[in-house]
Amino acid sequence: MSKAHRGKGIKDLFAKGRGTCPLCGASRIKLLYEEGGEQKIKVCKPCKAAIKHGKKTLPAAAVVAAAAE
Repeated sequence: MSKAHRGKGIKDLFAKGRGTCPLCGASRIKLLYEEGGEQKIKVCKPCKAAIKHGKKTLPAAAVVAAAAE
Protein backbone atom coordinates (compact mmCIF):
# COMPACT_ATOMS: atom_id res chain seq x y z
CA MET A 1 0.00 0.00 0.00
CA SER A 2 1.32 3.42 -0.96
CA LYS A 3 2.08 6.05 1.67
CA ALA A 4 2.10 9.06 -0.66
CA HIS A 5 -0.16 11.20 1.51
CA ARG A 6 1.46 10.64 4.91
CA GLY A 7 1.92 13.97 6.71
CA LYS A 8 0.09 15.94 4.05
CA GLY A 9 -2.08 17.78 6.59
CA ILE A 10 0.81 19.17 8.63
CA LYS A 11 2.79 20.61 5.72
CA ASP A 12 0.59 23.73 5.82
CA LEU A 13 1.24 24.40 9.53
CA PHE A 14 3.95 26.76 10.77
CA ALA A 15 7.28 24.88 10.84
CA LYS A 16 5.35 21.81 9.65
CA GLY A 17 3.79 21.41 13.11
CA ARG A 18 7.10 21.23 14.94
CA GLY A 19 8.28 23.18 17.97
CA THR A 20 9.21 22.81 21.63
CA CYS A 21 6.82 20.95 23.92
CA PRO A 22 5.83 23.15 26.89
CA LEU A 23 5.62 20.15 29.24
CA CYS A 24 8.74 18.09 28.60
CA GLY A 25 10.89 20.68 26.83
CA ALA A 26 11.68 18.45 23.86
CA SER A 27 12.67 20.59 20.90
CA ARG A 28 12.01 20.05 17.18
CA ILE A 29 9.16 17.64 17.94
CA LYS A 30 5.69 17.48 16.41
CA LEU A 31 3.13 19.37 18.50
CA LEU A 32 -0.14 18.08 17.12
CA TYR A 33 -2.20 17.30 20.22
CA GLU A 34 -4.29 19.91 22.03
CA GLU A 35 -4.77 19.56 25.77
CA GLY A 36 -6.37 21.74 28.39
CA GLY A 37 -9.73 23.00 29.46
CA GLU A 38 -10.72 26.42 28.18
CA GLN A 39 -7.26 27.35 26.95
CA LYS A 40 -5.71 24.72 24.70
CA ILE A 41 -1.98 24.10 24.47
CA LYS A 42 -0.23 21.93 21.89
CA VAL A 43 1.81 19.04 23.30
CA CYS A 44 3.82 16.16 21.86
CA LYS A 45 2.59 12.59 21.53
CA PRO A 46 4.41 11.18 24.64
CA CYS A 47 3.06 14.00 26.82
CA LYS A 48 -0.47 13.47 25.47
CA ALA A 49 -0.27 9.80 26.50
CA ALA A 50 1.19 10.67 29.92
CA ILE A 51 -1.65 13.13 30.59
CA LYS A 52 -4.21 10.54 29.52
CA HIS A 53 -2.77 7.93 31.92
CA GLY A 54 -2.40 10.38 34.79
CA LYS A 55 1.41 10.44 34.88
CA LYS A 56 1.61 14.15 34.00
CA THR A 57 -0.64 17.09 34.68
CA LEU A 58 -0.98 20.38 32.90
CA PRO A 59 0.72 23.13 34.93
CA ALA A 60 -1.02 26.48 35.02
CA ALA A 61 2.17 28.18 33.76
CA ALA A 62 2.15 26.10 30.55
CA VAL A 63 -1.45 27.05 29.82
CA VAL A 64 -0.78 30.75 30.43
CA ALA A 65 2.40 30.70 28.31
CA ALA A 66 0.61 29.03 25.41
CA ALA A 67 -2.16 31.60 25.55
CA ALA A 68 0.36 34.44 25.32
CA GLU A 69 1.79 33.13 22.01
